[in-house]
Amino acid sequence: MTESLTAEVLRNALVVAAEEASIVVVRSAYSTFIVEGSDASAAILDAGGRLVAQSMATTLMNSMALKVALPELLADIPAQAMRPGDVYVLNDAYRGGVHTNDLLVYRPVFVDARPAYFTATMIHVSDLGGLSAGGMAPLATDIFLEGLQLPPVRLATASGVEPAIEAILRANSRTPDKVMGDVRALVAGTAVAATRLAALLAEHGPGGLASGIDAYLDYTEARTRTALAELPPGSHASSYAVDDDGIDLSRSHTVRVTVTVPPPGAWEARTPGIVLDFEGTDPQVPAAINSSSSQSLAAAVFAVRCFLDPAIPMNEGCLRAIDVRLPPGSLLNAHSPYPCGGRFVPIYAAMEAIFQALSDAMPDRAIAASGILQPFSVAACAAPYWIHLSYDFGGVGARAGKDGPDATGVHFGIGRNSVPQVEPVETRCPLIVESVETIPDSGGPGRWRGGLGSRTVFRFLADAHVTTRGDRLRYAPPGRAGGLPGRLGGFFKRHLDGTVERLNSKVNNVRIGAGEALIVETTGGGGIGSPADRPPADILLDLDTGKITATTAQTTYGLLPGQGRRSKAGT
Repeated sequence: MTESLTAEVLRNALVVAAEEASIVVVRSAYSTFIVEGSDASAAILDAGGRLVAQSMATTLMNSMALKVALPELLADIPAQAMRPGDVYVLNDAYRGGVHTNDLLVYRPVFVDARPAYFTATMIHVSDLGGLSAGGMAPLATDIFLEGLQLPPVRLATASGVEPAIEAILRANSRTPDKVMGDVRALVAGTAVAATRLAALLAEHGPGGLASGIDAYLDYTEARTRTALAELPPGSHASSYAVDDDGIDLSRSHTVRVTVTVPPPGAWEARTPGIVLDFEGTDPQVPAAINSSSSQSLAAAVFAVRCFLDPAIPMNEGCLRAIDVRLPPGSLLNAHSPYPCGGRFVPIYAAMEAIFQALSDAMPDRAIAASGILQPFSVAACAAPYWIHLSYDFGGVGARAGKDGPDATGVHFGIGRNSVPQVEPVETRCPLIVESVETIPDSGGPGRWRGGLGSRTVFRFLADAHVTTRGDRLRYAPPGRAGGLPGRLGGFFKRHLDGTVERLNSKVNNVRIGAGEALIVETTGGGGIGSPADRPPADILLDLDTGKITATTAQTTYGLLPGQGRRSKAGT
């Protein structure tokens, strides 16, 4: 009992150390999106590449990148060549990274003169070149158009940032001062976590800390396997399509998965409790809708965890029980020189395919398809550059027994991150946020209604370039079991005369003049069950709260005007 308690205390202490590191990064960074959107992650790993702990709200896409990339760092820079105070960086998407603007920073923590652990931080820095400011480049046809690539290199020593690396970063950024402010914030975060880890080593001793970590990783694995054993055994196949790749608008691309849960009696130690095989997924394309393997791994693990006990910790123990198979050269495991910046698009499709496969297996825990986050950037047309990176959230699909949440997206990639508040954005950028609202009737009708999408209007006070990377804006998220699809969103340009022009979902550097506006609408989630089965009280509540209009209440749900009963058309 004492040993289990010690392991749990250590686990929480390490999580807090990682959380403190991420907070330091947020409070020290220069980029608006990091400071106002809390877009920072931190993790602690051991020299064997195991994920020991991550900050409380770290996105899985970031912690999986930090995990997958560490062995690549050690392959290029052996542990014996590292010295106290050294800090390393990379952003290579094909070696565990995400895309060029996401910097992965590592600091070794030494035991007996050798690195035993690594503290790591990661953020999307303001700009590292590429087709458009902020690292979006939705129309990139190869990785070189997405920005500067960094193999594993030493970023800093005990004396400070390496001058040559700083020169390279500055030379490749439209916002060099902000980038270096972000980089120093990343370095500071690793230092704070390393200090906390050193204190734990002093308190428990190297052996005590190592055995405590082993114990709670084993505990996490056992809990994960117990939860997986509650899933019905068998195989379920599903797929989900990407609207288009932004270049060939006539062609969609499909992610396919087979989810296999073995019978509990067939499990053995260190064998997977669930297999997620993406064989059959469409091949990589010369467009920005591919993903690196670390991001696809994160999507798969997140989707499975949505059907498990949410109290299970996220660390290496959880990963041991999940086998994710990503075909090389596919949309989910791209190889050079195919671009990876649009990784959200295929990995959200992967998540949705898993959600629907497990919903088929467990209809009582089903979820309909969701609207997803819609990333976009707004930037100055010429120097001096200002950049606003953001996204808005779609409506979540209805759950069996519950309506879908409004305008929250599916939070795989988001974690703590939030849409930056209006006032700081208006202070830092020449624009006015005219309105932020949910869209009535955008949630897919059903016995359980899908979550609503949102509408945000940005009016520009200076000319700006707008870049978008949207999806599920052409093919609506479908409902389940008689539920209807969500309403499609989109990106729109409002001209000075008030006319509104729909933009493609993936556009690069569309010029919007001063006085004109960008309208961002997100897609609603699908519904579950026939709308005819929705209780009149729920329909009336939706009317009262503005979630649906009177027209939808009458024509889709069959509610008579002024009455709490259905028309014959709705019975």
